[in-house]
Amino acid sequence: MSEAISDKTNLDIRAAYLSGEDLKLAASLLYQSYHDDPVFLEIFSNEKNDYEQRLRSAIREELSAFWHAKQPMVGLYLGEAMVGVACLNSPDESISSERFWHWRLKMMLGAGYFSTKQMIEKEKIVLAAVPMKKFHMLSFIAIHPLHQHHGFGHYLLAAVNTILEEHSDSEGVAVYATTEKYKQFFTEVDYEFVQELSVGNVSGSLMIHYRRKS
Repeated sequence: MSEAISDKTNLDIRAAYLSGEDLKLAASLLYQSYHDDPVFLEIFSNEKNDYEQRLRSAIREELSAFWHAKQPMVGLYLGEAMVGVACLNSPDESISSERFWHWRLKMMLGAGYFSTKQMIEKEKIVLAAVPMKKFHMLSFIAIHPLHQHHGFGHYLLAAVNTILEEHSDSEGVAVYATTEKYKQFFTEVDYEFVQELSVGNVSGSLMIHYRRKS
């Protein structure tokens, strides 16, 4: 994917699949965006001194797992600057919460055994509730804090929709929205509320963007 997007402000905005060189920048962007996410605050015990270190490690290993499994990761660029990123699990039965063993080992070393187990349990809970057989899961989505509230999230979701249309066997895209702000945003971009799900002590909304019927 290398999709240029133009609008009335003539901004140089484009969406493209991430390269290996982009992963470090993407990890930094995701860390900033998910630092205060309720699910990660609970999973990685934010009251502990090493919370930030373990969160960084978890995001880094997640991106590495996406990369090695050839899962779609999209960057949104304003000129040459990355302003957004989205990571999806494709509708492949081999890609699930049961990560390959070396990812789980590295995750345990960096994030800790209990946090790794909680992340896997979180994925199981969410995936089990999705009312589709073949679907994409939007695992991460973020806009750089300095570029939020300017419509870039809509551009990024348009790129996600392009990925969906490229996979004819996928019924739609599912996402777990952990705050009311995220739920409102996904509602604006044609995601339907399915149900509330509890992960530990955190409640969030399972939402789905269904493929348009031909």
